[in-house]
Amino acid sequence: MYILALFGNLLIILTVSSDSHLHTPMYFFLSNLSMVDIGFISTTVPKVIVDIQTHCPVISYVGCLTQMSLFIIFGCMDDMLLAVMAYDRFVAICHPLYYQVIMNPSRCCVLLVGCFLLSFVDLLMHEVAVLNFSNCEDIFEISNFFCGPSELFKLACFDTFTSNIVRYCVGALFGLLPISGIIFSYFKIVSSILRSSSSSNGKWKTFSTCGSHLSIVCLFYGTALGMYFSSSLSLSPKTNAVASVMYTVVTPMLNPFIYSLRNKDIKTALRKILSRTL
Repeated sequence: MYILALFGNLLIILTVSSDSHLHTPMYFFLSNLSMVDIGFISTTVPKVIVDIQTHCPVISYVGCLTQMSLFIIFGCMDDMLLAVMAYDRFVAICHPLYYQVIMNPSRCCVLLVGCFLLSFVDLLMHEVAVLNFSNCEDIFEISNFFCGPSELFKLACFDTFTSNIVRYCVGALFGLLPISGIIFSYFKIVSSILRSSSSSNGKWKTFSTCGSHLSIVCLFYGTALGMYFSSSLSLSPKTNAVASVMYTVVTPMLNPFIYSLRNKDIKTALRKILSRTL
C-alpha cells in the first residue's frame, strides 16, 4: 500500500508538471495534495514497517513528538487543501466568467501558504497543550501504530475534561469548519448545475469531476474526524488501528487512482507521457 501510494502520487505530480494543459488552479492544488499525501503516509508507515521487521515497536519520547508534529502538519494540510479544492470547483462552476480573475496564480499561492500557516497554528495548539503537561510515567504504551495527538492527550497529566475541551475546540476549528465550507461549496455547485440549461451530458461531466473529490473528502474526513472526536471513548486498540489505517494509509493510496481513473484530462496526459516514453 505504501509503494502504491508513493507511485500513484508521484505519477500525479509528474503528469501535472509535464503537461502545460494541466497548469490550472485545479491541478495545481491536486499536485500539492499529492505531495502532502506522500509526506502524510511517510510519517507513519515506514516506522510501522521497521517495527514489523525488527519486532521492536518502541519509540523515544522525542521521536514520538516529532512524529506527532509531522502528522499534524501534513494531516491539516491535507484537510485544508481539500477545502481549497472545493472552493476552486465552486468558483469554476458557479462563477465561470470570473474564474480566471478570482483564481489567479497569486491567489492560488496565497491559498497554499494559508493552508501551511493554518497547519502550523494547529501544530502549535497541540504542542502547547501536550508540552505544558508532563507525562506521568517515563515508560508508557500507545494504543495505536503511531504517535497521534489523541494518544498524547491521553498520556499527558491533565484531567479528562481539559483534554476533551482542547480536543473539541481544535477539532471544530480545523475539522468541522473546513468540512462545513466543503458542504456549502458543493451545495451551491449542485444548485447551480440543476438550474443550468446545459445538456444532461454536460451536467454528468460536471458531477463526475466533482464526484472524485467528494469520495476522497468523505473517506478522509469521515474516518479522521470520527477517530479524533471518539478518542475520548474507550475503543479497543484493534478498532483504533483499523480506523486510523483508513485515513492515514488508504486515503493517500486511493487519492491518485480516483483522480486519474475518473478524470479525462489526467488520463489524456498520462497517455501522452506513456507514448513519449515508449
